[in-house]
Amino acid sequence: MWTSTALASEHRHYAGEVWRVVEAQHRISTNRLSINRDEQSLLEELIEEIKPRLPASAHHLDYLLAAPFRYGHAGASRFRKSGELPGIFYSAETEETALAEAAYWRLRFLSRSPGFRPPTTTTEHSSFRVAIRSERALDLTLPPFDEHEKEWTDPVDYTVCQQLAAEARIAGTEILRTRSVRDAAGGCNVVILDPAAFVERTHRLGRTWHFRFQDGRLLALAAFPSPDQLEFTAAGFGLDEER
Repeated sequence: MWTSTALASEHRHYAGEVWRVVEAQHRISTNRLSINRDEQSLLEELIEEIKPRLPASAHHLDYLLAAPFRYGHAGASRFRKSGELPGIFYSAETEETALAEAAYWRLRFLSRSPGFRPPTTTTEHSSFRVAIRSERALDLTLPPFDEHEKEWTDPVDYTVCQQLAAEARIAGTEILRTRSVRDAAGGCNVVILDPAAFVERTHRLGRTWHFRFQDGRLLALAAFPSPDQLEFTAAGFGLDEER
């Protein structure tokens, strides 16, 4: 649909803060396997040696910013084919949109599990934000790309999006801005193809969120003292139709 040359001619400026939500397992766990700090450092160095290599432009970034570029997941995502390396940093323009995306993937995984029963435990998630800037961004919500919004936002078929991302990488595109399919409020996602788009080397923590199943809903509850909460359902994401 789009060639790398055509995409390069549509590059534009983009700058702002983006959000991402991760499960609290990102916290260092090697200290459980080591006696002291020296042993922990050695263990982390050994683990680092067997991990997939990071792109050169990600070496200076902290773990939460760099990790998505290191791994090629077995399952495909909207702008990344199965096993494709380097990976992609998916983010959103607001914390609420990032939460909706995280909730979708959690519900998708659980609803497709054989004999699915909602867990009774609460899982802890953390939101964080980081500043980005690029002169090589493509905004899929604006002309000429908005004419193909149905392809960019297809709930299950990612073929066209993956083809676009492949050509965008050839064109040197660093950022894709696209409408979130999962956020009912119509927020936007920001897909970072190249770590060079990060302005900051480290992330800034947002809030702690507790994900809990209750009465057929997935609740995202902000940690005390915030009263904020969001709720999501499999049907609301169209997961009932996907199965």
